[in-house]
Amino acid sequence: MASSRSPFFDTATTLGKVVAFFGIAALCGALAAGLMLPLGMVGGAAANTGSELLDNLPAELQEEPLSLPSTVEAADGTVLATFYAEDRTPVSLDEISQHMQDAIISVEDERFYEHGGVDGQGLARAIVNNLTTSTQQGASTLTQQYVNNVLVNYQNLNDLRTTVSGQKTVPDKLREMKLAVAIEKEMTKDEILEGYLNIVLFSGRVYGVEAASRYFFNKNAADLNIPESALLAGMVQSPNALNPLNNPEAAKSRRDTVLYTMLNNDKITQEEYEEAVASEIVTDETPVRSGCASAVAGSGYFCDYVQRQILADPAFGPDADARQRLLDRGGLTIKTTLDLDLQRVAAEQANQSVPREESDDIGAALITVEQNSGNIRAMAQNTAYSSAEGNGNTTLNFNVDKQWGGGNGFQAGSTLKPFVALAWLGSGKSMRDQVDASRDFYANGTAFPAYCRPGGATLVNTDGDGWEVNNAIADMKQRMRVDYGLFWSINTATVATAYATDLCAITDITTAAGIERADDDEPLSPQRPSFLLGAEEVSPMTMASAYSTLGSGGTYCEPRAIAEVTDGSGNSYEVPPVQCNSNALNSEDISELNHTLKAIADERIALGSINYDIAGKTGTNNFESSTWFIGYTSQLTTASWVGNYRNLQALTGRTIGGVTYDDVWGSLIAGPMWVDYMSQVADQYETNTLPDTGTGNPRSR
Repeated sequence: MASSRSPFFDTATTLGKVVAFFGIAALCGALAAGLMLPLGMVGGAAANTGSELLDNLPAELQEEPLSLPSTVEAADGTVLATFYAEDRTPVSLDEISQHMQDAIISVEDERFYEHGGVDGQGLARAIVNNLTTSTQQGASTLTQQYVNNVLVNYQNLNDLRTTVSGQKTVPDKLREMKLAVAIEKEMTKDEILEGYLNIVLFSGRVYGVEAASRYFFNKNAADLNIPESALLAGMVQSPNALNPLNNPEAAKSRRDTVLYTMLNNDKITQEEYEEAVASEIVTDETPVRSGCASAVAGSGYFCDYVQRQILADPAFGPDADARQRLLDRGGLTIKTTLDLDLQRVAAEQANQSVPREESDDIGAALITVEQNSGNIRAMAQNTAYSSAEGNGNTTLNFNVDKQWGGGNGFQAGSTLKPFVALAWLGSGKSMRDQVDASRDFYANGTAFPAYCRPGGATLVNTDGDGWEVNNAIADMKQRMRVDYGLFWSINTATVATAYATDLCAITDITTAAGIERADDDEPLSPQRPSFLLGAEEVSPMTMASAYSTLGSGGTYCEPRAIAEVTDGSGNSYEVPPVQCNSNALNSEDISELNHTLKAIADERIALGSINYDIAGKTGTNNFESSTWFIGYTSQLTTASWVGNYRNLQALTGRTIGGVTYDDVWGSLIAGPMWVDYMSQVADQYETNTLPDTGTGNPRSR
C-alpha cells in the first residue's frame, strides 16, 4: 500500500468524533468493561455501521522496510559476521509450512479469512467475557496485530517514542482498528498473513517465522511439522515466557492449546492431534550471533575495523547513532576486500607463531594489502576478539591506528630506514656511496639539514649533552656503503645518511607513502631526528601500505576494506573508491633500493626458501618489546609484527612458540612468521620479478 505522510493521526480529534457519535456515557461504560468499541458495533448490521464510522477516520499507515540483519561479507561473498537488532529472514508464504499457517490462524484469528480487519464476533465474545468474568480477553485480529507490528517497526527504524505496544489507550486501539480495515482493502489475506509471519516477535531478538525456525529447530520454515508449528504459533502470545528453552513446561502447555484449536478448526485430524500432543518438545538451538565476536576465520578485528568505518562515514547517516541503527536494522550487505583464503592462513599462523594461551601480553599481527588497489586482503592477530576476561582475549586491534580501534601503535624501529635511503637516492647519490658511520654522537645544537624548518635546519636538542647513537652489532662504527649499512641495519649509518641529506626530504617521502603516527594520525615531523630510527609509534596497516608503495614501484594506495554496500531495498551506498597516487615515490630510486631489500628478505629472512622475488626490511624497537618484518612481492605486501602490546617490557628471555629468545630481532621472531605465512599464500597472486637496478653485494662493505 502507498505510504503517506505520517503513521499517526490526531487521536484527540478521532476520539472526539467517537464520543460525539455514541455519547460520553456509552463510551465510558464500554471502557469500564474493558472494551475498545461500544456494543452497537459488534454484530450484524451494526457491525457495518461501525465499519462506516471507522471509514470516516484517517487511515495512515507508514510502512517502512522490515528491520533486517546486516551482513559483512568477504570478497567471495562468504558471510563473516552479522549485525542485527532483530534477527529476521523474510520469506514468501509458499516458503512457510502450511502447518505453521494453520496453527497461527487457528490460535490467533480463526475467522481471519472471513472478517474485514476487525472481527465483530470476536469483539462480542470478548465483551461478554470481560463483563461476566474476572479475566480479560482480547479480540485483536491478525490484521490488527500486523498493523501494531508495522507501527513498532516504524518506531524502531525512525527512533520515535510512541505507544504502539503494551497497554493501549482507546485512541491507540481505534487507530489500530482503522488501519486494519484500510489494509484489508489494499492487501490480500495471503499478503497480510505473509507480512505478519515475517514481522512478529517469537523470542528475544528473533523475529519472523524463518529466523525462529532456524533458531529453535535448525530448519527452514517450509519444513516445520505439526508440533513444531504449534509450538512457534503459541509463542507469539508471550515470546519470552513461552520460550521452550527456558520454560519447557509452559511452552508445551501452550503448544497443546494451539493443537487443540487446530483440531477444532479441522486443520489436523484426531490422530494427528493425539500424536502431536504426546510428542516431547525437541529443539536444536542454532542462534545467529550478532556482532564481530562471532566473526569467522579469525576476522573479528577486521569486522571491527569495517564497523568503525561505517559508523564514521556520513554516507550511512547524519550521526553515529543513525549509522548504527542502519547497520542493525537496514539489511546492509557489506562486501569487503578480505580474501578468506589468506585470512584463514594469517589467523592460523599468528596463533601458531605466538600461541595466545602462552601469555596475555605478547601479541602477533599479520596484515596484507594489495599493491595496485590498497585492498586489505588479510588482517589477523593471535588474540581472540572478545571483551571477556581470559588470556589472549582483547578487542584491541593491533593492526590499525587508535581511531579505528587500535592503541597508540608500536615503534617502527628499523623498518623506517628504507625511506631514509630513498631520500639519499633522491638527492642524486647511489646505494654504493659511502657515509661516515663512525660518528655516534651529535651534540646539542648540531644542525641537521631540513629545508622546511626555520633556518633550514633541525637542531639537536636533548635533555642531556646531545644525541648518542649506538648499534646492535659491535664493531660497525666505521665508514661503509649505504647499502651495507641498510642490509645490516646499522643505526650510525642511517643517521649519517640523513645528516648528509635532508630531514624534510625524508619526511616528504614518508608522508607520500602514507606513514603517520598511530595515536593522532599526524605525519612524521622533521622536528625530531629520532624518527629516523623508528622512534615514532605506527600501526602495521600504515607500514604495510607504505611498503606497498615500494612493491608497486612508487604508487601509494589508501588502505581499503569496503568494496560495496547495498541495503535490503537494493539501494547502493557510496563507499571510498580505490584511491591511488601513481607518482608518490620515484620508481627508479625504488628499483635501486630493491637490490638491498631483496637481499635482506631472501638471504636474512627466507634463507632462500622462497623461489620468487621478495623484498623487505626487519625492525626492532629501542626497548626490544616490538619486532617487525615488512615485505612484499610484486602484488602483495604483508606487515608482520610480534611484540608486547601491554607495555614496553622486553621480549628478551621470553618463551614464544616454544622458543626462548636470548636475543630479540625482527629476523628471529616476526621474520619467520612472515615467511611461514607468505610461502602459503603469495603465489595465489602474481609474483613477478621486482625491478632491480642495484649493483654489488650489500653484504660486503
